[in-house]
Amino acid sequence: MGSYIRPSSFHTFDPIRLSPESLIEPINESMTGSHERLLGLVGRYNVLPELEEGEPSPIDRATSLFISALDWQDSGEAPRALDGGHSRERLGRFPGNDGNAIEYLIEHAIERKGKTDLHTLLHKLGSGLIGEDTGQSGFGVGSGGIELLGWLEVSDVIDLRKEIERGGWSVKSEEPLDGGVQDAFRHLLVFLRSASKRERGILMRRHS
Repeated sequence: MGSYIRPSSFHTFDPIRLSPESLIEPINESMTGSHERLLGLVGRYNVLPELEEGEPSPIDRATSLFISALDWQDSGEAPRALDGGHSRERLGRFPGNDGNAIEYLIEHAIERKGKTDLHTLLHKLGSGLIGEDTGQSGFGVGSGGIELLGWLEVSDVIDLRKEIERGGWSVKSEEPLDGGVQDAFRHLLVFLRSASKRERGILMRRHS
């Protein structure tokens, strides 16, 4: 029998209403039993009914961050996807870098000379919640297999969209996938334009 080949990870790009940075300290307080700040940020969305003042949160940090940041619909239903079609599938499981299109772009797209935040914003989206990037621990991996990679604020979404659209980048000559960088940017723009129109940020997750 041939050896088992593990399928590449799938990645999703969710619309968020709140910045993860604004949630880190309130979530840390919630872990000790003080939930007022976190519940104040979440507002009318009853997404954390398990919390009881004075009792430490039973929800891990990463899951709390994910639930609190999402752009829930007014009805309380799950957020409307930024894209439900071809771009979701293509960017979700990219044919390189274990399915991670953002890592592929960081590795194979070149910033042209001059002031550009292209790679900075790609790093924030692809790894801003991993390890020590937040200055905190426990916000990347949670129970049930949840794995948060990074995010973009609303302003970041607009800036990255403009960086890509103005073409201030080129492609390394040794790129392994013919047209891979252009393809990844094209599908990423679908998400960025959708988030820009809705004035929302983006949270990147991995599903292994």
